[in-house]
Amino acid sequence: MTRIKAVIFDWAGTTVDFGSFAPVEAFKKAFVDFGLTPTIEETRAPMGMQKRAHIEAMLSGERLSARWRDLNGRPWTDGDVDEIYARFEPALFAVLRGHAAPLPGVLETVARIREMDVRIGSTTGYTAAMMELVAGAAASAGYAPDCLVCPDEVGGVGRPYPYMIWRNLEKMGVLSVGEALKVGDTAADMQEGKNAGCLVVGVIEGSSMLGLSEAELGALREDEKRRAFEEARRGYMWAGADRVIDNIRELPELLASLAR
Repeated sequence: MTRIKAVIFDWAGTTVDFGSFAPVEAFKKAFVDFGLTPTIEETRAPMGMQKRAHIEAMLSGERLSARWRDLNGRPWTDGDVDEIYARFEPALFAVLRGHAAPLPGVLETVARIREMDVRIGSTTGYTAAMMELVAGAAASAGYAPDCLVCPDEVGGVGRPYPYMIWRNLEKMGVLSVGEALKVGDTAADMQEGKNAGCLVVGVIEGSSMLGLSEAELGALREDEKRRAFEEARRGYMWAGADRVIDNIRELPELLASLAR
């Protein structure tokens, strides 16, 4: 029996911003400014990481790294990462408020979880300044976790390091990582949770792992949707997920089954 006392949610793609499109738009704009056109796969692969580290991970990819050398006659440097990040940050701030609506089912699910006497924590790849916009807009729409920890609060070290989860547990007075469940929508979320020692759950609908908008998901035929969900499920399991659920509404029953 596992009595879960805290659920640690991610933000974009898990509880807000269906499909996690705000960072995708900002990363694309920042890279295009430097003559690079990343694919959607290159952009989404490091999703969930602290954002400067995300840029570094993208530049480390074989294609973008080679393209940078072709354009600049040299390998990229830490200074180049800083310059791209300097373009990324304002691009993200420009769109954040428009991508902070809670996903379908989030408000009802959080209410049910709280009725089970479970605390709601959160971690993110966004900075504290970014989260002021996101958390404020989400709170206005009815979603406000009990605890929020950004990379800024743990020395700037984000996922896949476990420190944000541990800080959540410290703040909420949770005794053991065995009493916590990490829920997210990226490989980095799964790795963060496993490194922290938690049970880890991936959510498919609305996720960066699936990478579809609500309209795109609704337009799929049933067989196309099944294949897309199975591919996302495999991605989560490869990244270390203990469980994968189709949508966030399934979470209360999962918590109940763990307690049984």
